[in-house]
Amino acid sequence: HERETAIRQIQALGFDPRDVRHILLTHLDFDHAGGLEDFPQATVHLMDAEFSAATGPRHGFVSRNRYRPAQWDEVRDWRRYGAHGEKWFGFAAVRDLEGLPPEILMVPLPGHTWGHAGIAVRLPDRWLLHAGDAYFYRGEVRDAKPRCTLGLRGYQRMMEVDRRARLGNQERIRRLSIERRSELSVICAHDRVEFASVKLKTCRSSILGPPISQPKPA
Repeated sequence: HERETAIRQIQALGFDPRDVRHILLTHLDFDHAGGLEDFPQATVHLMDAEFSAATGPRHGFVSRNRYRPAQWDEVRDWRRYGAHGEKWFGFAAVRDLEGLPPEILMVPLPGHTWGHAGIAVRLPDRWLLHAGDAYFYRGEVRDAKPRCTLGLRGYQRMMEVDRRARLGNQERIRRLSIERRSELSVICAHDRVEFASVKLKTCRSSILGPPISQPKPA
């Protein structure tokens, strides 16, 4: 539905789409890059490995079909980042994204694609990690024993470029989600139930205001 597109949702919130100055992408798969043409004035941030994979030679059915360059023909300003940076909850994180505050981080999470990344945002009382397609179902990161629906498990395997990296990052996210749940919320791109839960928690966090102290995660 058109009302679910990014540009229509921004308008529904009372904002002018021309005011969108920055877009942070977890990766360039067709179901994530759609709509970029609606914001030609925006700076688009992503991992350099993802840009290279999407714009370079592609071999195999999945690689040839997951990226659709026409979706980003209108992008005039790319900001590309290498997989380096300070530690963040045990992950190597790219900090100091150009033109953005230090409370917004890009966290390399390769596996689903070569340059897949998560986006971490510091809220008043916790961190929020948008893990993109690092996992697809809440049971993969919420339970002591990971679980996923058969269809989503198969789709992830079909789309992965590095199974070891994907499962390794998924396990690290799972441990983080369980062991540090008081400090951090995690969300993926394809679980509506999880989205609704984290959205409510995020709204409450914004209302509560800043905590007394904000310890730096190790």
